[in-house]
Parts: sequence; C-alpha cells; structure tokens
Amino acid sequence: MGVSIVEIAKAAGVSHSTVSRALRNSPLVNAATGQRIRSLAQEMGYVPSAIGRGLAMQSTRTVGLVVTTIADPFVTEIARGVEEQAMDHGYGLFLCQSAAQPQREIAAVRALHENRVAGVIVTSSRVGERYLPLLEQMKVPIVLINNEHAGPYIGFVAIDDVHGGRLATEYLLDLGHRCIAYIGGWPEASSSRDRLQGYGEASHSRGLAVNPDLVKAGTGRMEGGYEAMRQLLQAHPRPTAAFCYNDATAIGALKALHEAGIQIPGQFSVIGFDDIALAAYTTPPLTTIAQPKYAMGQLAMRMLLNLLSKQEQVQNVTLQGQLIVRSSCTNQTS
Repeated sequence: MGVSIVEIAKAAGVSHSTVSRALRNSPLVNAATGQRIRSLAQEMGYVPSAIGRGLAMQSTRTVGLVVTTIADPFVTEIARGVEEQAMDHGYGLFLCQSAAQPQREIAAVRALHENRVAGVIVTSSRVGERYLPLLEQMKVPIVLINNEHAGPYIGFVAIDDVHGGRLATEYLLDLGHRCIAYIGGWPEASSSRDRLQGYGEASHSRGLAVNPDLVKAGTGRMEGGYEAMRQLLQAHPRPTAAFCYNDATAIGALKALHEAGIQIPGQFSVIGFDDIALAAYTTPPLTTIAQPKYAMGQLAMRMLLNLLSKQEQVQNVTLQGQLIVRSSCTNQTS
C-alpha cells in the first residue's frame, strides 16, 4: 500500500487539501510550505495516482486497446507497436477483448471511457460506422485498425484488402492454377469481403468465373479453416489451390489436407494472409501476404496522439501487403 495524502498531511501538520494543492504546485499554497510538503512526500515515497489525476482532469495518461482476442497471433505485433509508441509519449495501455462480438466491443469501449482513458484503438472492429454517434456523445478519439470509417473523432489505419486478395490470387494463377478456392473469415467482416473481392477481380481478369461452391465461410480461426477445407475436398471439381483469409485459417486448412493424405504443395497449394510468426514454421512453410503489423500499431498510436493534440490534421492511412513466397505453393501441371 502506497503513502496517502492523508498520511503526508498528518506528518506535515497541515490539512490534506493543502497537501493536494502543494503537490499540484497550486499558487494558493505558500511557496516555502509547498516545497516542504513536496520534499516530505518524496521522502515518504509518495507516488501520484494516475487514476486520481484522471478524476480531477477528466482523463488519464492511458489509452485503451480493444482486440478480438489475445489468442490471435496477428494482435501481438500490433499491440507491441501501440505500446512502445504509447510509452515513448508517456502513456500507459489498457487491453480489452471483444471476442469478435459487436456488443461486447461497444461495451469494452464504454468501459474504457468510464475509466477516463484519453483515447481508444480498436483492431478488426465489428462495429465500424456505429461508433460515429457513440463518439459524438463520448468525445473520446478513436482509431480503427483494419476498418475504414472516418469522422471528427475517428481515424483509421488499414491494409488494402482488395489489393491483397488480388495479389494472392494472381500468384496462384501465375502458377497455373485455374480451380482456386477462397476460405473467408467471419462472414460479416469487411476485410473478408474485400479479400473475396480481390480474389474475384483477379479471377475475372484471367477470364475465369468465380465458382460459388469454391467460396467457403470460415471463422478467422484454425478450426474454421480446417472445416472449410474438409468441405472443399468433397467439391466437384475439387480445387487445386486455396487462398485463405488469414494465416490461422490456412494452418487449419493445412491440417485437413495432411489428414486427407494430400501432398502440399505437390497436390495442393495454400496461401495465407498476415504473415504471423508461426507461418514460417508450418509444414511446409506458408506462403502468405504480409501485413506490416508492428508499423500499423505504431501508426495507429501516432494518429491517436494527433487526434488528442488537435494540432495536426489526421491523415488516414491505407497500406499495401507484400507477397512472402515460401513452400506451400507450386506450379499446377495437370
């Protein structure tokens, strides 16, 4: 238990309100008395409370980060970028999970606001534009990562999902694949729809129609990729390759292929999205579209700082992914 203002007041022989004013360098306290109280507080090991300061100032030197789940490897590098940038500017970080549930996401943002955070960053938002009326009430700036909605109190840092979807699908097409499946993420996620759009655009550019039987909804998790691939292996015609919504989905798909005795990449090619750390250690190592996750976290925190300072005009940022070629894809020869 830390030293309280009441204990300092007792030791100094003054009221606790005088101690409180002295610690704030208030001009209402005699200079000599104020210096004596501050010296005594330091000797007693007094540590100011960030929450206490926040109650007085209506905000704290903290920001909130809302993620879908801390189990998602994609989140790790984003959180590291946010935290390091926040600490460099004297801010602490609160972390909340939304479990990919819109109402839980809004509840998390409200709870952070009630704890007087200075601002909020949300990854892979399931709410998006519904923040706009909420923020008009809260007046707390928010930055969305991978969800593009702008407003007076809102900014975003996003990957170009359509471009990424095209890039992944064009790579498989260049390898000679013509029967390519798409395993999506959470059906209502805009990122999943946009990556599907890129998949369709790349297919149409080569004169190929999208076969709806080869488009499967996943969950953004390994089990979703696993179940979707099991279904695709029963499709007619059976695909020779799959573009997966993210690396977790691709890892689940790889498991289903291994269980079916299908050689990868000899008999089937798989490409993911994100380039999580595990992607380089799957069997075989996973070809994927890399997102600059750490940089996205840094950019989101810088944008939040700009919204807080109101000194710079916020420029929303859309980044492009990069193809990372490993061993899970090969030429289609038959």
